[in-house]
Amino acid sequence: MTAELVRGQNHPLSQARLEIRVSAGTPIVAAAALSDENGRIHGVEWVAHPGAPTQPGLEVSRQAAADHRLAVDLDAVPEAVHRVGVLLALPAAGAGPVRFGAVAAPFVAVTGLDGAEIASYTITGLEAESAVVALELYRRQGAWKVRAVGQGYAGGLAELLTDQGLPQAHQLAGGIDDAVAQGLARSVQAPPPRTADGDRSRQAAAPALGPDQGGSAPQPGQAPPASPYGGQAPGGPGQPAPQTPSYPGPAPDPDAVTQSPTPTAGGPIDYSHPRRQNAAPPPPPPTAPPAAPGQPAQPVAGDATGWSMDERLYNQVWGMFEDLARSTAAYRSAVDFAESRMDKELEQVLSDPRSRIGGQGDAAREAARARHAQLVAQAAEALDRDLAQLTAEAEVVEPALPPAYARWDSPVWHDYRVPMEIPMALRLGDLHLPEADGIRIPMLVRLPLERGLWIDSGRTGSSDGSFADSHALGRLAMETAVAHAARLLAVYPAGEFTVHVIDPAGSGAQPLAPLVRTGVLAAPPALGAAGVADVLARLTQRVDLVQMAVRGGAADSLPPGFDTSQQLLIVNDFPHGFDDRAVNQLRYLADEGPAFGVHLMMVADREESSGYGPLLDPLWRSLLRLTPVPDDHLADPWVGHAWTYEPSLVPPGSQVLEQVLAQVAAARTKYV
Repeated sequence: MTAELVRGQNHPLSQARLEIRVSAGTPIVAAAALSDENGRIHGVEWVAHPGAPTQPGLEVSRQAAADHRLAVDLDAVPEAVHRVGVLLALPAAGAGPVRFGAVAAPFVAVTGLDGAEIASYTITGLEAESAVVALELYRRQGAWKVRAVGQGYAGGLAELLTDQGLPQAHQLAGGIDDAVAQGLARSVQAPPPRTADGDRSRQAAAPALGPDQGGSAPQPGQAPPASPYGGQAPGGPGQPAPQTPSYPGPAPDPDAVTQSPTPTAGGPIDYSHPRRQNAAPPPPPPTAPPAAPGQPAQPVAGDATGWSMDERLYNQVWGMFEDLARSTAAYRSAVDFAESRMDKELEQVLSDPRSRIGGQGDAAREAARARHAQLVAQAAEALDRDLAQLTAEAEVVEPALPPAYARWDSPVWHDYRVPMEIPMALRLGDLHLPEADGIRIPMLVRLPLERGLWIDSGRTGSSDGSFADSHALGRLAMETAVAHAARLLAVYPAGEFTVHVIDPAGSGAQPLAPLVRTGVLAAPPALGAAGVADVLARLTQRVDLVQMAVRGGAADSLPPGFDTSQQLLIVNDFPHGFDDRAVNQLRYLADEGPAFGVHLMMVADREESSGYGPLLDPLWRSLLRLTPVPDDHLADPWVGHAWTYEPSLVPPGSQVLEQVLAQVAAARTKYV
């Protein structure tokens, strides 16, 4: 029976190999610290954190996430260790919450390898704290126990580690922040929740609730969902690295109007999407007949909640993204458990000299392998069932997507008209996992863009060698940037989006031809150092003016004829043509521009700017890295799976891009 702990309460542990599962309503950092009998951490090597995720007996997540699973082997920790502390912290980087009092109370559970929950603790009462010691596993008279701690620190990880006697506390906290920032830079940003009054104004930055915000938190006494291998499924997070299987638990949803039971990890996906409900928009009307008893529900395009079909489709796509992430995490966790169980059984067989030889040992080994195969088969069956339903949903949803969400080969572009309103989001490509290679999840980002984009023209980790020529890869990167820019121009109303191009050496002339020929650019691409300086000076001045007007509460005092449209700057071949002043202006635009209507799209090979050293590291981290070829560098915001990204490119020989841009140019002429 699960022990529901309160602060200060302890509970005995009967197992040495454990998992600590953490669920939170926002991405948090998870770490674990080894300490002596006095609670003192002797050195940085006694702390497992995203920058050094494995230590003796410990393994933690490699990035910030809403769910975590920490592996603990108490038999493997050094003899000098008497305590193992589970540390949670809010990321110092990014624009997320800075105190635990502003987020849902984190839920922590200690489980066995079979998923059976031993003890749980909901950390309540936090306010200004940004770091907390959640649990403590401690050795007492040769036995291990778990204690609910809940000690928070307003000074963050640095104060927490200092309090535990670590001499290098501030240096280690800084290193953890850097590692987390790098992880957040590759993570697909989840949409923020809707405000309480349901305001959909994009100027007020109150977007609709994304599916990633949904789900009910595990309550004290509530068992986690069943797993495909027969035990209880983990209710906590997974490891972000692709080689570490993981299974996340549900995240709290303070805005949900209903608390529906969490679906089982191995069961069919519920296409009524109870986790996606929100108090603001009305639920969608039923558009499909109910499924026959014993049959999965028939998928329907737009069955998520929202005020409009675009909003419903947006929420549904995010729901599919989350469902696939969690189903895959359940499968990986089940396989990991099966392998761990087989290894333990084989180890027991080999540890007994009497069973090493003869038929008894062979029979035990064969039985262990058979149980492993059975568990893996059960996990694969559950995954296949979920994938079949997600495939059916994708086949229904993809044809129903509007231009902003659709692929370039979608028939919806043949009936394209310049819109009258800004859509909620934009498709930048597709995402898929190796276990579900046939399912492509549209990668949607909110508009206006909150981060700049970096189209990496350097060698990617998963390149198959077909672009051994760096010039060919650079040209494809520029074509990718043009496709993204064209889509942005197409989904904004006439006159509300302006594109500038810096191409110092003129190397992007051919890929840029569609934008130049149709006349949708604000001006011809800027060439040479003089062109770079001119464009950057005008855009930085624009950001300064808007910033002063907004912060001074005098937005109507902008100069007459001031262009209030969103601005996009495409930079090719960085850092060619950039001096130190231009580099600082570019960094300024990347940091301050998005909040004041100026967005950045870099087409660059990071190695070519290595001469600047760490000066440009914040610039690269602030941009969302995309690639012109498939690459598995992006992570989801729930469990941190490594997703393969494929860019949204125009099919070879298709004229759809120029046809769409011609309509944009014609509408702009009428608008002016």
